[in-house]
Amino acid sequence: MKKTALITGASGGIGLEITRLFAKDGINLLLLARNEDKLLNIKQEIEQQYPVIVNYLPTDLSNPDSIKTIENYVEQNDLQIEYLVNNAGFGDFGRFTKRDLQKCREMIALNITTLMELSYIYARKMEERGSGRILNVSSIAALQPVPLMAVYGATKVFVLSFSEAIRNELKKTGVTITTLLPGPTATNFFNKAEANNVPMFQYMMTPQKVALSAYKAMMKGKKRVIPGFLNKSLAFVVKVLPGDFVLNMAVRLMGK
Repeated sequence: MKKTALITGASGGIGLEITRLFAKDGINLLLLARNEDKLLNIKQEIEQQYPVIVNYLPTDLSNPDSIKTIENYVEQNDLQIEYLVNNAGFGDFGRFTKRDLQKCREMIALNITTLMELSYIYARKMEERGSGRILNVSSIAALQPVPLMAVYGATKVFVLSFSEAIRNELKKTGVTITTLLPGPTATNFFNKAEANNVPMFQYMMTPQKVALSAYKAMMKGKKRVIPGFLNKSLAFVVKVLPGDFVLNMAVRLMGK
C-alpha cells in the first residue's frame, strides 16, 4: 500500500501550503476539496516539482455521503492514510438570529461531523498499524466565546476538546493527534464569512507561516500549536483574565 497524506480543504490557504510541505518531503497525497479544476492544477504543479503521486477527489465534505465516497476511493486506489489533515471548514459573520439556518447546519456538518468521522475511520486504521499522525484544525476562537461568529466558534471548541481527548486515548499506540489553533490568516476564509471589515481580523499571518508551524508540530507529534507571537499572547490573556472581561473584549474586537 502507498503511504499517503489525506488533506481536506486542500485547494487553497493553509491546506494548500501543508500540501506543498508534504510533497517537499516526498509524501504522496490525496487532496479533497470541492473545486475539481483547482485540484487538477495543484496535482499538475506538484507532480512537476516533486517525485510524488497526487491523487485528488472533488467532493462536498458537508454532504454525509462524501465519507463513503472517500473510503471507497482510498480502498480502490490501495492507499494507506498515514497522515490525516482535517483542514476544511468555514465560518459566518453576524448576529446568530440574523444568519441563514441552512448555512449553520452545513458549517456544523463540515467543521464537526466530517472531521469526527474521518478521524474515527483513519485513527482506527492507524491504531491497528501502530503508526499515524492526525492534524485537526481548530482556531484561536476555540479559547473563548466569539460573539457574531457564535456557531463557528462553537464548532472550533468541539474540535479542540475532541482532538485532545482522543489524543489522550491513543497514548502509546504510535498515533498522535495535533490541534492547530491559528489566529486570523490571509486566506479566502473572511470573504466567505462576510467578515472582511472586522477590527480583530486586520492583523493576519500568512498561510505559509501557519502551515509550516502546523506541519512541524504534527510531525513531532505535539499536542497543540498556536502560530505567531500575537496569537500566543492572546491565548495567554484569555487564560488569565476573568471570563466576562474576555467576552466584552471580544465584542469590541469583533465590532457591532
